Amino acid sequence: MANTTGYDIADALGLLLRRSTRARLYAHLTEGLGKAVDELTYPVLSGLARTGPLSAAELGREVGLDRTTVTRRADRLESAGLVQRRQDPVDGRATLLTLTRQGHETIAATRQRLAAAIEDGLASWSEADAQTFARWLRRFVDEGPFAPQRD
Repeated sequence: MANTTGYDIADALGLLLRRSTRARLYAHLTEGLGKAVDELTYPVLSGLARTGPLSAAELGREVGLDRTTVTRRADRLESAGLVQRRQDPVDGRATLLTLTRQGHETIAATRQRLAAAIEDGLASWSEADAQTFARWLRRFVDEGPFAPQRD
């Protein structure tokens, strides 16, 4: 019998990475945080929280959206006081998107919700199993096929 571990993991990742799965998760994470924060704008907020200030084009590459879509979503977030535009100190012609204090607070709320949802999902697991899973998942992310390319 052939080893199916890679296929089993690929199938599980496929379910996790489906657009509908992400949209449902983002809707849960952003519920009640204001009309500008939803499953469409969440990737922009979350991306900026991970990376720090970026241009719309750079952020688009980071979160898998085109520059125009990022700009449109950033406009909504800027109107809500969650994102601001700043001149790029390296290239005065370019503009960087950055989170405001309120944007950081909003991301902190979504991260707290995500951690709680994960902990709820692991509630039937032993503490040792949950810690082992967390450790192996981190290792897979750091060393597996999705790891950043090292030069």
